[in-house]
Amino acid sequence: MENKAFEIRPAERLASVNEYYFSRKGKEVARLNAQGMDIISLAIGSPDMPPSPQTVETLCREAMKPTSHGYQPTVGIPELRQAMAAFYDRWYGVTLDPTGEIQPLIGSKEGILHITLAFVNPGDEVLVPNPGYPTYTSLSTLLGAKVRYYDLKPENGWQPDFEAIERMDLSRVKLLWTNYPHMPTGAPARRHTYEQLVGLARRHGLVVVNDNPYSFILNKGEKLSILQVPGAKDCCIELNSMSKSHNMPGWRVGMLATNAAFVGWILKVKSNIDSGTFRAMQLAAAEAYANDDQWHAQANVATYARRRKLAEQIMDALGCVYDQDQVGMFLWGRIPETYADVEQLTERVLHEARVFITPGFIFGSGGSRYVRISLCAKDEKMEEALERIRKVFG
Repeated sequence: MENKAFEIRPAERLASVNEYYFSRKGKEVARLNAQGMDIISLAIGSPDMPPSPQTVETLCREAMKPTSHGYQPTVGIPELRQAMAAFYDRWYGVTLDPTGEIQPLIGSKEGILHITLAFVNPGDEVLVPNPGYPTYTSLSTLLGAKVRYYDLKPENGWQPDFEAIERMDLSRVKLLWTNYPHMPTGAPARRHTYEQLVGLARRHGLVVVNDNPYSFILNKGEKLSILQVPGAKDCCIELNSMSKSHNMPGWRVGMLATNAAFVGWILKVKSNIDSGTFRAMQLAAAEAYANDDQWHAQANVATYARRRKLAEQIMDALGCVYDQDQVGMFLWGRIPETYADVEQLTERVLHEARVFITPGFIFGSGGSRYVRISLCAKDEKMEEALERIRKVFG
C-alpha cells in the first residue's frame, strides 16, 4: 500500500487541562538531581514513614496464601468495609452500614472521578474551592463539566462565604467540592461550616462532597466529619484516605461514605472501571484501621510536630507570614510583597538553595501569593533545607 502522510491527534478534551504540576515539575527536579544538584523536596505530601508493623505483617502473611490472588469484588471484602465502619464510629461517632453505606476505593483520588461520572452530565456545573485541590478542577473539566469557583479568603479563616455562594445561580450545580481540614491552607474543620454546607445542599438540591484525609495530622481538636450533621447522609458524600492518616500513600486505599442509593450509583461506574483491590492489601488495610490508636500517637503527634517547627523556621527565613493554628501535613505561608509573583521566590529556592517547595498558584488564583511546605521529609533533610535557605536568604 502507498504510504500516506497522516496526523493522529489526541482527544479535544486534553486541550482543556495541563499535565499535573508535580508530574511536570518532578521531571525538572529529576534532571537537576542527575546533574548532581541534590534537591531536597518539601513539595509533595507523601508520608515518608511506614505503616504499623502489624499492617505490613498482615500483607506479607496474606500474600503468601495461594487463595489470595484472584479477582476481588468491586464493593470490597466484608472485613475491610466493617473496619471502615468501625473507624468512623470510633473516631467520628458516625454510624455507617458496612453493607451499603461504604465504598472502598483505590485511593480517594479515583473517587473524584467516579463521583463526577455518577452525578454530573456534560454541561452541568460543579463548585470548586479557590484555593483548592487541583484535581477537583481538572477531572471535572476532562469530563465536560463547567467549573465555577467559590473563594476562600484568609480573613474568613479560609471558610466558604455562604452569602456569596447564595448569590450565585445554583440551578445547574450538581456537586460542591469541599475539603476540611483544608489543603493547602491548613484551615481546620468547623462544625458550623459543615452545618451550613448541609443546609445549602438541601435548599438547592445539590450534593456536597467533603474530602477529609487530614483529620489526624496535627489536629488536636475533635475529629470532625460532615456526616455528623443530621441529614447530611441524604445529600453529602465524604471521601477519606489511608494515605495520610496511616502512612499508606502507595497502597492506594481510600473510601467514600454516604447513603446506600448514592453508593449504588457510584458502584455502577466503578464496577465498569476496575476489578477490586488485591485481597491481601484489603486485609492489611483492615488491620491498619484496627491498630491506629498507637500509630496516631507515635507518628502524627510527635513526628509531624517536630517537623512543623522546622517548617515554621523555613517560612521565617523566607520572610513569609503564616497562621500558627494550621493543621495537616503542610505549612501555608504568604510571600513578602517584594516578590512580583510566587515563582520568583520558589524558583530561587529551587535553583539557589536546592530546595523544592510548592508555589500556591497551582491551587488557584487564591494561592497566587502563597507557598506550601510539606512535612513529609526526614527531620535531618528539613534541617539541611533550613540551613541551605538561610545561606541564600540570610
